Amino acid sequence: MFFDKFNETIIAKSSNELERKVEFLKELKNKYPDDERINRDLKIAEFGLKGEKEIEFELKNANIGMYVLHDINLKYEDLTAQIDFVVITRAAIYFIECKNLFGSITVDSYGNFTREYKYEEKRVKEGFYSPYTQAKRHKEIMRKIWYASHNKVLTTILSKSFDEWYRELVVISNPKSVLNISKAPKEIRNKIIKSDSLERYLKEDINKANKAYLSNKKEMYDSAVNMLSMHKEIKRDYEKEYQEYLKRDKEQVKRNLLEFRRNRAKEKNIPENYVFSDAELEKILEQMPKTIEELENSLFKIKVICHGKEIIDIINNKAFMDTNR
Repeated sequence: MFFDKFNETIIAKSSNELERKVEFLKELKNKYPDDERINRDLKIAEFGLKGEKEIEFELKNANIGMYVLHDINLKYEDLTAQIDFVVITRAAIYFIECKNLFGSITVDSYGNFTREYKYEEKRVKEGFYSPYTQAKRHKEIMRKIWYASHNKVLTTILSKSFDEWYRELVVISNPKSVLNISKAPKEIRNKIIKSDSLERYLKEDINKANKAYLSNKKEMYDSAVNMLSMHKEIKRDYEKEYQEYLKRDKEQVKRNLLEFRRNRAKEKNIPENYVFSDAELEKILEQMPKTIEELENSLFKIKVICHGKEIIDIINNKAFMDTNR
């Protein structure tokens, strides 16, 4: 049967959002190597990216037939959900919350999450927000969207099938973490796993499902298309998020450019505005060109030819470094 032949993993939507954040923070770290916030945020972003890569690897090699959507944003009225992975199999659609946590993770009988780990030779024990609650809220937003698109009679009839089809799942991606969930409420205990158990978990759900209701490839594809139609693309503005650093950086670039202009004018025995005028300086700082070609939008071509390389080197932090910063 055509149905039985489909066992590959199709990435219907990929994401490079965390990669963008990591690269952005690495650039900031080069300029502010000792800044506590930047170093902390970079470590968290790198750790999160590593976790997502681990889950993506497990899904790609699962060999059970699925569609995967990475980084899906749903919105209903004033509610939003950022879902790490939506995984569509023959048996269900999973809303996966990815956590790359280290140490020993415990869930008590009340559903509270704590973890213990060693830091600087000390044992640290701390609570953290329930990733299961996060995953469940994501599903609830999907429920509201689903209810809004169907009539009340139909939603009442199909409410049970919604919970059977849409499922929340927490995946701990760090292979060295230890899960202590024996005392956790059953609904949580059955919905939190480690990434190396993900393939087995999905296969078990397929094997337990009523074979008459398993989806074929076409139906799974339609579900992926439908989910993509609900996705709201959000590109985070890291420049705005870290604007205090970028503002500080611009001020340093301005000081370096003014110093360069003074030195260049003396060296060439020319007026300073022959290097660039104050108005041109403001335009350069507004546009922050990274290449000679981009600089031509801010400066006369003859000035670009005479001084462009040095100006670009200053903007790109390759010259006039402030050692006191």
